[in-house]
Amino acid sequence: MQVDLLAGTACRSAAIPRRQPTILVFDSGLGGLTVLGATMAAHPDARMIYAADDAGFPYGRLDEPRLIDRVMAVMERLIARCGPDLVVIACNTASTLVLPALRARFAIPFVGTVPAIKPAAALTRSGLISVLATPGTVARDYTRGLIQTYAASCKVTLVGSTGLAALAEAALKGDPVDDEAILREIAPCFVEIDGARTDVVTLSCTHYPLLLERMKRLAPWPVAWIDPAPAIARRVTQLLGPAQPDIPSIPTESLALFTSGAGLTGPLRIALAGYGLAGVDIEAIPLAH
Repeated sequence: MQVDLLAGTACRSAAIPRRQPTILVFDSGLGGLTVLGATMAAHPDARMIYAADDAGFPYGRLDEPRLIDRVMAVMERLIARCGPDLVVIACNTASTLVLPALRARFAIPFVGTVPAIKPAAALTRSGLISVLATPGTVARDYTRGLIQTYAASCKVTLVGSTGLAALAEAALKGDPVDDEAILREIAPCFVEIDGARTDVVTLSCTHYPLLLERMKRLAPWPVAWIDPAPAIARRVTQLLGPAQPDIPSIPTESLALFTSGAGLTGPLRIALAGYGLAGVDIEAIPLAH
């Protein structure tokens, strides 16, 4: 009897290895790579799949019903192919609109990306903060609701950049991007009122951190720049649990998927490999006209 009890105790205390989780990080283009990097660092145990809907990029040109239909259609294909345990929507424009429909349709967790207005309001000392985003994100009632809830006592400047995401994509693909073009896009963020200056800029498009070092250099004065990627990675960990050291090393290749692949250049493939995405494939999903 003593042997049986000891054996039972040993069985209960032995760690049962969990299977390797699969995390799908989705964006309209390449901006979500900034989120992918932070998520990979937090979950080296996971198989990572990065999906870029480059056939639909940029999402800002789609009206709201068409954007919802597009993301839902692409996600149907990606989830069927990849079988993820969790999906990160690494796109503010999509997250502020499509998350309720995604959560209603699919029985897996979704982590969205929304303007970091709450931490910006907590960080500011001047009371002047700027939200640098796409025109679609700036126009959303969701964004204005965040301002009313968390930053009502601040002066918030909403800057709807029409070209910064495309500049970030071009730079990552190895194309030349002029400093003046970047400065034109970020200049409206810098506001002076009665001797006070903007002191916090929230990067409310995941593309923008790709140009962060250049934006810091070009800024007319120093500010705190809020990159949403670390907070998103923390939320993934809350939902999946911390990385599991007991998961066996499985030789699965992290993968980048594109819905078009028309812009896949040599420098871009090198950049993708730098993010740990050695595998690149096309899941062709043309944009309906």
